[in-house]
Amino acid sequence: MPKSLLREPLFHFLALGTLLFALHAWLKPAAPPAATTEIVVDEARIRSLAQNFRRTWQRGPTPEELQGLIESHVREEVMVREALALGLDRDDAIVRRRLQQKMDFLIEEAALAAPASDAELQAFLQANADKFHSEPQFSFEQVYLDPARRGQRLADDAAKLRASLQDGRASPAQAGDPLQLLQTRYLQLPQAEIARLFGEDFARALPALAIGQWAGPVSSGYGAHLVRVEAFSPGAVPPLAEVRAQVEREWAHARRQASARRAYEALRAKYLVRIGPAGAASAPGGRSP
Repeated sequence: MPKSLLREPLFHFLALGTLLFALHAWLKPAAPPAATTEIVVDEARIRSLAQNFRRTWQRGPTPEELQGLIESHVREEVMVREALALGLDRDDAIVRRRLQQKMDFLIEEAALAAPASDAELQAFLQANADKFHSEPQFSFEQVYLDPARRGQRLADDAAKLRASLQDGRASPAQAGDPLQLLQTRYLQLPQAEIARLFGEDFARALPALAIGQWAGPVSSGYGAHLVRVEAFSPGAVPPLAEVRAQVEREWAHARRQASARRAYEALRAKYLVRIGPAGAASAPGGRSP
């Protein structure tokens, strides 16, 4: 045999593979019945292969393509079975992680075998009201006062202008200092959006203002404002009909998590777990014996 061949990585791979197969054949028990080496590609499997192809390519496979899909499936099955027979799945972090993921998936999906009833969704909505509670909304007018422009006169100017606005002698659209980034009037603006536009301090100040009265100055990220709150809608838990899709998503997520936790606890309880250098045992379920 040429020495160059002995140095080829492919030769080493084939030699190692042959050795593994020979060792496996010597160590394994008697050959299993012929039925265990049978690969059946039934009509259900063929339909599944065709459906997967259709989802990918938005059309059905041709007869030649379907035959290729079948042969690909058979090759995969052959290689997987042989790999398992050789124990190649053992101590493989990727394979172990994938098996764990599949178990988690099966457990979570089993939890959603039956859809939620209206009563279950309504109870979930009430128990998790903070997740679905609508934000307070404000309708208000604002007049901007520029601190840099008014300086020490700001407080006096604000008091005079506030009185003029309240008795109608001044128009909100024409009073104050120009600031093109903001509107004079806002309708049904959620508090979070107000905080985004004006800053957190401004948004927190609005609930304390009297409805229909000019107040201020109220500080914002821009400076100072005179503000008249026209209307205020407190946040509330909406009816189930208005948020059903969102409630169903949250219910399903919570149901999966709870089911996975219970299933894992039940499965873990079957094992005696030893943890630590001394191999201290914990009883099934993780409790010390």
